[in-house]
Amino acid sequence: MRPAAPPAVVPRPSGISRTPPTAFQIGHYGRVLKWEQVTVDARDPVSLGYWWAHALGWVVVNDDPDEFEIRSAPDHFPGLLFALVPEDKSGKNRLHLDFRPDDRAGEVARLISLGANRVDVGQGEPSWIVLADPEGNEFCVLRSDRDA
Repeated sequence: MRPAAPPAVVPRPSGISRTPPTAFQIGHYGRVLKWEQVTVDARDPVSLGYWWAHALGWVVVNDDPDEFEIRSAPDHFPGLLFALVPEDKSGKNRLHLDFRPDDRAGEVARLISLGANRVDVGQGEPSWIVLADPEGNEFCVLRSDRDA
């Protein structure tokens, strides 16, 4: 019996090229996108924002209780914006952050001491460790160069 064919590649939307535009093309057409931030829904944006600021060593650039923002430096992008939502997180994140530390074991221990938790999202036995922040948002701590 013949093995099943691999799944078909999802076709790209019409008008989308396989090759990214050059800097000239982007400038020529006046389309420039700057990645400003990743937005994280939060029940308590201030607490979660401070947790991440402490975990990453970042600075607070907006301490509004509805939209709390941190960055690695005041004028450096992208940042993390924690936006107030009424509901708790449910289900696995569709988008998450990956971090590559110099010392994975030490960093995982530090993050857990700050309030992160190890979580199982069905990852099996990968080369990364999945943690969740205090509101349950998953993120990964990758192998360090020392662990390779």
